[in-house]
Amino acid sequence: MERIRGGPLAATRDPQLFEQFYRRHVDAVTRFVARRVDDPHTAADLTAEIFLAVLDSADTYRPGLGSETAWLYGIARNVVSSERRRIAREALRDQRISGRRLLDADDIARLEDKLDAESPGRRALAALAHLPEGERALLELITVDQLTLPEAAAALGIRQVTARVRLHRARKSLRTETDATHGPAPHSPLTHASEVSEVIGGEA
Repeated sequence: MERIRGGPLAATRDPQLFEQFYRRHVDAVTRFVARRVDDPHTAADLTAEIFLAVLDSADTYRPGLGSETAWLYGIARNVVSSERRRIAREALRDQRISGRRLLDADDIARLEDKLDAESPGRRALAALAHLPEGERALLELITVDQLTLPEAAAALGIRQVTARVRLHRARKSLRTETDATHGPAPHSPLTHASEVSEVIGGEA
């Protein structure tokens, strides 16, 4: 798909260009979020926050380091992580409800469809939960979000050689876990750990 001339930075300076940028990427960003949350209101709020964050981060995009989608995923990871930390700090979860944007029935139905479609991705992410943060973040982007290793490295702001080391360590850890476990139940985290291990088995 052809990029907007001038990239994200130009889009933030022109409302019409930004609308084009938004329409081009909103579905991918929503699916990224849907792989990490299971509530339509939260998915809608986080998707909106990600595009607001683009306004502050547009000057950080470098075409030579990866696609606009990979760059957006890097921003999205920060927004989702920030939300998780915020929730962890809250004493009462119910306090979040009052500040939510109201969604109509069509919005909720559409987001629920995306959440259902991305449930395998959430299970795969659960299978990676035991890995160290750096390895887990890399595998999320490669095996679940389908980025290449160079794009995942760019999204995380690390060198490709560092990404390859993390991938090697993660692969070894998953294979050890799979070899040590016999007959995991269908849809259990261990089942998906085995599937993830197979997916990354061919990565260099």
